Formats: sequence, C-alpha cells, structure tokens
Amino acid sequence: MDLALLRDKLAYQGLSLGAVAMLCAAALVVGNRLTREGIAKAEAADLAASLAQVLPAGSSDNDLLNDTVKVGAGKTASGADAGGTAPAVTVYRARKEGKVTGAVFRMAARGYAGDIVVLMGVDTQGRLLGARVVKHAETPGLGDKIEPAKSKWILDFDGKSLNDPPAEKWAVKKDGGVFDQFAGATITPRAVVKAVKSGLEFFAAHREEILQ
Repeated sequence: MDLALLRDKLAYQGLSLGAVAMLCAAALVVGNRLTREGIAKAEAADLAASLAQVLPAGSSDNDLLNDTVKVGAGKTASGADAGGTAPAVTVYRARKEGKVTGAVFRMAARGYAGDIVVLMGVDTQGRLLGARVVKHAETPGLGDKIEPAKSKWILDFDGKSLNDPPAEKWAVKKDGGVFDQFAGATITPRAVVKAVKSGLEFFAAHREEILQ
C-alpha cells in the first residue's frame, strides 16, 4: 500500500483527526479522574476556612460542611430588584453539644462590575456574627476595600441586626444610613449593605426552619 497516496485521501485526513481527538478526550477524562479528589478536598478546606471567619472561635463542635439545610427559594438583593427568585439557599448550621448556635450562608447583590457575594454568620437571635466578601469583580484600589485585607470596613457589620440599626438606617451615609461609603465607589458598599440586610431578612423569615 502506498502511504503517500493514502495520506492524500480525504478519508485518511478525517480518520487522523478523529484519532487525535479521541486521544485528547481520553487524556482529559483520565486527568479529571486523577485530580477530582484533590480538587474536592481543597475546595472543602477553603470553604471550611471561610466559614470559620464569620463564626466566633469555639462556637461550634460539629462538622459544618456536613450539617446543612436547603432553604428557600428566596430572593437575593439583586434578585429582588429584578423581580425574580433565587435558588434555595444552602445554610451551614453551627452546633455546640447538639444545639444550634448559629448559621452561615451566602447572599449576593449587584455591585459596580458584577454580583458581590457575601458569606455571613448569624446567631440564633438574628444578630450578625461576621461577614466576608467571598466573590467580587470590583475595581482594584476603589471597590476592593470590601476585602478585610484592604480595609476594616466589612468588620463594621459585626453585631448588627435588623433592629440595630433601624431598617431605614441600613444604607450608606450618602443615602441617609450609618455605613461609610468609599470615595469614588459608592455603588460597591451600597451593594454589600443591601446583601447583608437581605441576608438578615432571609434568616428572620426562615429562622424556625434553620434552627431545627
């Protein structure tokens, strides 16, 4: 058989391309299987570290990652603006000697460059234990002051509740509220305030279901 002539045939080109594609697909499947467990463990460790940041030390003795409840469907701050509903919220429950001491969940609101996702811990009375922004695309040097590594601004939410400050004061100072805004980036802190307040309202609406 003349291989030179065979290479010129269209069928040969197609078969060659198909063989290469099959080899690449097989390599991707094998690679995914080999790294899946390691990736899952790293993601779990990262989530556990984030949960610990919004809960007081020693406030739980259970495995928060395996003590969850799906609650909702609820509205995120951004979803409420659009008139839509968000998927059920995953709530991680902190327990001490079997009794629920707090809950951790995510809320989101639309910032300047996209959704800002806030992880927040709440005690059984609906008082905020801590809040951390875990995802955002805000402008570096302006909106990124919502990160605790850049500013202590996010810590001002600690201890707040729906009644403290009053509902009408849950806003940045420019809008008549009690929370500071950033020069040149008011949209960003406004979104975080909205997300946190939305989270406290969500907890109040589903308190019994969360604490059971």
